[in-house]
Amino acid sequence: MHQFTSIMFSLLVITGLQVSVQTGEKRSEGNLDRPYKSELTVTNGGGWGFWGEVDMCPDGTYAAGFSLKVEAPVGQADDTALNGIRLYCVGSGNLTDSYPSYCKVQSDVASWGQWTDITWCPSALLTAFQLSVEPPQGNADDTAANNIMFRCSNGVSQLGNGTDLGDWGDWSDTCEGTGICGLRTLVELPQGNGDDTALNDVIMYCCD
Repeated sequence: MHQFTSIMFSLLVITGLQVSVQTGEKRSEGNLDRPYKSELTVTNGGGWGFWGEVDMCPDGTYAAGFSLKVEAPVGQADDTALNGIRLYCVGSGNLTDSYPSYCKVQSDVASWGQWTDITWCPSALLTAFQLSVEPPQGNADDTAANNIMFRCSNGVSQLGNGTDLGDWGDWSDTCEGTGICGLRTLVELPQGNGDDTALNDVIMYCCD
């Protein structure tokens, strides 16, 4: 009985560790229950990790800016590149080039790297995206997602401050008539073997 209890406790500790890593840096600024009308996906995302929770902009707001959590290249060591994506939500009736107040939302985020400055769509909303992803490297160092580019509702494209590894895939579909209002990320847990990839893929959401 003691051995069984010890095993169960160990499993709980391991499970708790995974959850704490996978759902780190959570906030409550968004609206997890906001309905959406469509999903935006790309075909070149990486396949490692677990999908995190959907996080949505508050009702009546949409994403007009974004920032990335990026680990700079570390040479011969374990590179993880893109670790997280944040969306910055504002009211669609008051668009400008920058905003003194906004709500930030994010899904799951890995633990490496630093957040970049906010990149805003100039007087517009985010409506589509494109990912730069490095394919699996075999026995070499994998990084998966490296950078993201967004298309704005005024036709401007805004490049993220990610890293240069990987290849750009096709654009996602576009939010018609509105903008992106939420996201969900695929993030790999730390592997403990010197080959972590962090963020692998992302889904964006369009709202009415």
